[in-house]
Amino acid sequence: MRWLIVPLLFIGLQSRAQCKTYRLTSTGDTINCTDMKNQKQGKWKIRIESLRGEPGYEEEGVFKNDKKEGPWRLYSLEGDFIGLENYRWGYKDGICRYYTIAGLEREESWRAINPEKPYDTIDVPDVVDQYKVIRKVVKREGETYKNGVWKYYRPGSLSLIKTENYDMDKLVIPKVAGAAPTEVAKTDSTKKTPEQLKTKEILDFEKKNSGKKAFKVRDGRTG
Repeated sequence: MRWLIVPLLFIGLQSRAQCKTYRLTSTGDTINCTDMKNQKQGKWKIRIESLRGEPGYEEEGVFKNDKKEGPWRLYSLEGDFIGLENYRWGYKDGICRYYTIAGLEREESWRAINPEKPYDTIDVPDVVDQYKVIRKVVKREGETYKNGVWKYYRPGSLSLIKTENYDMDKLVIPKVAGAAPTEVAKTDSTKKTPEQLKTKEILDFEKKNSGKKAFKVRDGRTG
């Protein structure tokens, strides 16, 4: 038993020696390690206090070279489990779930981008030939994108309230099957214009007096 304790103690002391600053848990585990380059490494536990009406929370997970990596668990300041986020390269990646006391509230889907590869190739349709595409290299505009299906649940049950589908931060609007195209307003062909309402006598009168000085015509009104 003595031989087992010594190696474990040595490993613990060795890991602490690599830390510039760190904390010890009640069980003697090393957490919140900052290395000699001032980068966060290993297991961390972070407390965010309430601020301007926003509730505080605690989060715990792993840092790798100052960036969050893998699953991170979220707790309220009262100790209730409220979320599970996944990270890659320091950004949200994959499925993230959030909870209330009643149960699952929201499920998000994210896609992280490797910061060492800020460029990507996309296919752009040719404006002349619809069957032809042009491959272009573009610079990415972010580090993580909403990508995939987002689900919103009714509190206290697993029944869905709504879903949203994202494609690299763009909300995809589903097409409604069988929807009739919007009809263009049609003019009433039976409705006649003022010219069409004129009688033959009026047309003859206007033709006879065209070009003459305008004169007042009695229309039955007094004065």
